[in-house]
Amino acid sequence: MTQPPIPATGPLTGLKVLDMSRVLAGPSATQILGDLGADVVKVERPGQGDDTRAWGPPFLKDDAGQDTKESAYYLSANRNKRSLTLDFTHSAGKALALQLIGHADVVVENYKTGTLARYGLAYEDLRDAFPRLIYCSITGFGHTGPYAARAGYDYLVQGMGGFMSLTGEPEGQPLKAGVAIADLMTGTYAAVAILAALRHRDHTGRGQAIDLSLFDTQVAWLSHPGQYYLTSGQLAPRVGNAHPTIVPYQTFATSDGWIILAVGNDEQFARFCHLTGNAAWASDPRYATNQARVGNRDSLVPAIAAVIQGQSSQFWIDALEPLGVPCGPINSIDKVFADPQVAARGMRITLPHPQAGGTGAPGAGLPGTVELIGSPMKFSDTPVNYRQAPPTLGQHTDAVLQDWLRLDGDEIARLRQTGAL
Repeated sequence: MTQPPIPATGPLTGLKVLDMSRVLAGPSATQILGDLGADVVKVERPGQGDDTRAWGPPFLKDDAGQDTKESAYYLSANRNKRSLTLDFTHSAGKALALQLIGHADVVVENYKTGTLARYGLAYEDLRDAFPRLIYCSITGFGHTGPYAARAGYDYLVQGMGGFMSLTGEPEGQPLKAGVAIADLMTGTYAAVAILAALRHRDHTGRGQAIDLSLFDTQVAWLSHPGQYYLTSGQLAPRVGNAHPTIVPYQTFATSDGWIILAVGNDEQFARFCHLTGNAAWASDPRYATNQARVGNRDSLVPAIAAVIQGQSSQFWIDALEPLGVPCGPINSIDKVFADPQVAARGMRITLPHPQAGGTGAPGAGLPGTVELIGSPMKFSDTPVNYRQAPPTLGQHTDAVLQDWLRLDGDEIARLRQTGAL
């Protein structure tokens, strides 16, 4: 029997978002809005859907242990959404898209500059008819400037935006991050910008366009290393796992692994020195202040490394925590999700999924579940809740058209026959 929908509890309950984005930057933004309670309708190409559905392995397994069409990549960014298939390049599909936009508070899209304009679905085509609409456009380089026509990819933007020049060992090659940070940070900025535009609309009744780019986001995200250059005219050095302006603040090998020692001030350094039996370091003018330690890291860091290597990782973690000296392990992802703090904070969640493997024998058809990463947002009065696993392709087409547009079954069947759905 079909279970009734789980009501939203978040602060955006009642907001309608038409998500015309795919891959990661846009979907990560709309997943945030969905977690906050918005009704997010994910518009997908019939028969194909979001590109990331095919970005595997790994894929979610069914009852028989076989791969479904739901990749782990897709599952990571599409929780709390409903999927509707729609071909807006089809005349009937375009008309339907316009009707849906008319009922939406927010549209999010990440097509290349000019693509939606060819179908009359750019902001300039919609703003007069829908003056309250908030239209968030995410591209590689924005809608203006000499690179506006270029496609944008996270990896390229990490390089072009300066991030890779800061990442890696001093004598090694530049490195990208292990997570698509340009995409994800753009999605986060997009969610913030949409919330600000909603606040503006609350006061004025007017919607607006938001023009976000991966490249702009990566430049903004240079943060203090970028300011290092603007202030001094000098390039921040690539220092691997060390810190350019704090010492000791890096990884160290122990007798059985690695730890991070992150001494943030002189008092913490003095407590560390006392614990290790090297109290004289804290009064040595070469090391007594952080500025001095930065200037003399070449002599201090090897001395600290020799001390730390003499004990296990757990020894240092247990000894330094009571002293208020920041120290921690470098966990593999399996250890992250086994961490009791992750469990206590609800950062590993489970949701029912129609294609996931069941709890009975292979092929039994029992409802299964999918494990997902939870939201970091914690509210006292309007908590995030998890209502919908990442949807299968077109899973909610009929329901959305009935809910948003009040179409009946016959009308939906006719649209499906035309190829619009």
